[in-house]
Amino acid sequence: MNSSEPSMNRYIWASDPALAQISPGVLIQDRYQVIAPQIWLDTQPEAAPHVPQELPEEIISYLRLFPQRLHIPEVYGVAVLGEEPNTAEVILLENVPIDSEGNLYPAIVEQWHHAQAVRQVYWLWQILQLWTPLSELEVASSLLIPENIRVQGWRVRLLQLFSDRTIPNQAQPNLAAFCDRWLEWIASSHPSVVDRLRQIWQQIGNEQQSLETVSLELNELLLEKAAELPLRLQVAGGTDQGPKRSSNEDSCYPTEADLQLITESPNDLLIPNFTLVCDGIGGHEGGEVASLMALQTLKLQVRALLIEISQQTEIVPPNIISEQITAIIRVVNDLIAKQNDSQGREMRQRMGTTLVMGLQIPQKINQPDGTFLENAHELYIASVGDSRVYWITGDYCQQLTLDDDVATREVRLGRSVYREALRRVDGGALTQALGTREAQILRPTVQRFILEEDGILLLCSDGLSDKNTVEQSWQEFAKPVLKNKMSLETAVQSWINLANERNGHDNTSVVLTRCLISPEPPVLFEPKKVETEMPTTAYPVESELTEASKALLYSPATHPEAGETVDVQTVRRGSWLTVLTTLAIIVVVGLIGLGVWRSLTPQNPPPTPETPETPNQ
Repeated sequence: MNSSEPSMNRYIWASDPALAQISPGVLIQDRYQVIAPQIWLDTQPEAAPHVPQELPEEIISYLRLFPQRLHIPEVYGVAVLGEEPNTAEVILLENVPIDSEGNLYPAIVEQWHHAQAVRQVYWLWQILQLWTPLSELEVASSLLIPENIRVQGWRVRLLQLFSDRTIPNQAQPNLAAFCDRWLEWIASSHPSVVDRLRQIWQQIGNEQQSLETVSLELNELLLEKAAELPLRLQVAGGTDQGPKRSSNEDSCYPTEADLQLITESPNDLLIPNFTLVCDGIGGHEGGEVASLMALQTLKLQVRALLIEISQQTEIVPPNIISEQITAIIRVVNDLIAKQNDSQGREMRQRMGTTLVMGLQIPQKINQPDGTFLENAHELYIASVGDSRVYWITGDYCQQLTLDDDVATREVRLGRSVYREALRRVDGGALTQALGTREAQILRPTVQRFILEEDGILLLCSDGLSDKNTVEQSWQEFAKPVLKNKMSLETAVQSWINLANERNGHDNTSVVLTRCLISPEPPVLFEPKKVETEMPTTAYPVESELTEASKALLYSPATHPEAGETVDVQTVRRGSWLTVLTTLAIIVVVGLIGLGVWRSLTPQNPPPTPETPETPNQ
């Protein structure tokens, strides 16, 4: 877990509207300088903000909504204003829609008329997805104030949360009020979507229509408009053991060797639109095996998932795809867990791996004239552990994933402000990883995004993300790549080199996907082969594994489905990968055979368990 902060101005939002009357330049508590109405600059960012021992009730909703941090601000601290006994506590917020110069990002109503049709629908989709979690915490009023809703490119962001209890009873927020408030803005939408948006949105206030039904219709419109845009993807990746490690417990996909397979082995094709980083846990006697097992099993199952989706004649809803990705990850978890069991590994001796994966699913969109559009631009991100995913454009860098660690757990349970939780001795310890426990208590995070702007998707292990290296370096590498001034391969190696310089204590894996919607800019760099420092293998080959790792891999293991024991001599006579592949295929067939897509019913994830933390790698 990162403990240092990017070297930039730390602007915060003073949540009490009455403070908007304070003149710019005033210094509050000899620390916070007023920059603009309710925008303060912390002049002592190295000092911990004040947080009362007993958290005010107003803070709890922010903590519970921490998984929505892409859209919801976070609690920074509390400022105590006035003199005793007439003091007042003001909640200070960070991760607010304020740019690096201290200016608010524009309100959605200011940008609505300038946005393309797909972005207008995407903004409404995000707002609609926020309704349920905010309603459950009685802060849905925050979505009824257009000035409170800001936009940063594709992303909807709230300035702050407003309690529903502060509104008179007759004006309590409900779906009808939600519908009425936004219909006036929908009326000025792009001509290509205005009629359908009005029709879809009016159903929200109809008690006979469920919110899920409305969401499905809005999703179909979103995918139709996204599919009208061109999309070109380019990928590069690499992994390095680092200057202080004797082995590499990371695995990633694809690397240069994987990309070479397209020309050298046409029958062993690259899995399209799939990227992966796994960071092994358990030392070189286990971590490298766990991450490699996860990589190879996921490749098989993702290929099967893509084939299944390509055969569907109707749009597969996001919740169904998310459930399938979750099921796949749990299968991978059980394969590693069974290997641990067969070795008698307990507690901290159990091998495991973190996981971040990106999967761009090219669903086809049928048009009224009988033709179809090839790609609806859906991007699914899945994560377990503390490896990370970032979305980077020419203007901003956004962390898309949350670390599964003790600090995050304490915030989600409403017990601590994030900055306070980070200062715990065990704040960075993992609370879950693949293979360390049974799948029933594993909670992978799966998110769906729409690719509708130029950008770079960055997947990395904590060898790069530690010490906020990505946040501090993205402009140096991402901007040249987007402008075609630097190759994607050079950016991968440059980030690995930087990680080795700043965070050389660990292995590092980096996978980049360049996503282009705009026309291809002219190439301004000299095309050349990948530098010799770039790893030449996609994963450790059998001969490179240590004897201890081979023992883990070749021990008798329990069949994941039939419960049969695999004879160790049988495994030795053939490639261990062939055996693992066979097991994974059986599991994939079992998953696909569960039923047709439309017959699947959503399953509620299990509640967040207060499990003991897993040691960080």
